[in-house]
Amino acid sequence: MGRIVAFGEVMLRLSPPGRELLMQSPQLVMWVAGAEANVATQLARLGHDVGFASRVPDNDLGRGAVATLRGHGVDVGHIQLGGERMGLYFVTSGAGLRATEVIYDRAGSAFAEAPAEGWDWDAILKGVDRLHLSGITPALGPVPSNSAIAAAEAAAERGIPVSFDGNWRGKLWARWDADPRAILNRIVARADLMFGNHRDIALLLGRDDFAGEGEDRRRAAAEAAFDAFPRLRMIASTARHVEHVEVNRLSARIDTPDGFAQTEEVVLAGIVDRIGGGDAFAAGVLHGLRTGQDIAGSARTGLALAALKHSLPGDAALFRQADIDAFLDGGLDVRR
Repeated sequence: MGRIVAFGEVMLRLSPPGRELLMQSPQLVMWVAGAEANVATQLARLGHDVGFASRVPDNDLGRGAVATLRGHGVDVGHIQLGGERMGLYFVTSGAGLRATEVIYDRAGSAFAEAPAEGWDWDAILKGVDRLHLSGITPALGPVPSNSAIAAAEAAAERGIPVSFDGNWRGKLWARWDADPRAILNRIVARADLMFGNHRDIALLLGRDDFAGEGEDRRRAAAEAAFDAFPRLRMIASTARHVEHVEVNRLSARIDTPDGFAQTEEVVLAGIVDRIGGGDAFAAGVLHGLRTGQDIAGSARTGLALAALKHSLPGDAALFRQADIDAFLDGGLDVRR
């Protein structure tokens, strides 16, 4: 296995304790957060050589976030110190029939204002055999959008595979005069692996005939994406059915131009925190592929980590191979 680098914003997540509403009591719990950072963290904890490129302010918040990533085994050598503020977001966890709610406070963050020409892609991508990006970075504004496109193009020019997680964030895109479809197409055109479902593909292709659910629609959307993006060789996705906030059903699949692998659905009961589940899934699929698993095994590993993340508060999944093995073996009893 070679080296993976993820590029994106590392920020802080603030949540009221338990199932309280925001400001219900004068307390907030803080975690280091960010989609790409979550993927890097979980991969590092599974023993992969992972680096992270980002920018944080040179203060206690920024340095603390860097220290947290370093503590999980992520190489933080390409995290720049600069700018004025740390990106934040607030999560009020749902309960019963009350949905989880997210409030962003990341405008003008150190990462969002990092000049696109300030990234040394020769250094960042040296010795790298995969770059991981998400659709959150280009949603932050025109400068981060240019940086994400430059990252994908730099990797493609060097023959480095790119994995891209759609991570659609409508609240972020709505804050600036953007053409999400055109921007995201420029990134996906350089990717060989995409994390996203038929709705993400419909957005990318400007089509409305993939609405609804079902394996046929997912396969039709995947085939359309493979036709539209010649570099794309694999699409990994999950399907979620929400009964209420604490009970969901989740399955996973991976499509290739030649076929697909689909997992059984698992019931997630007693959910602690679903934020970061998609990042855990991406890390699991990447872990499976990089350890020689076929697409069926990689889909199961992705599903395992996604399911496990629902048991853990905070943004990042922090599991080891033994946890994945126990889940796949159905071991729910106390492990002594």
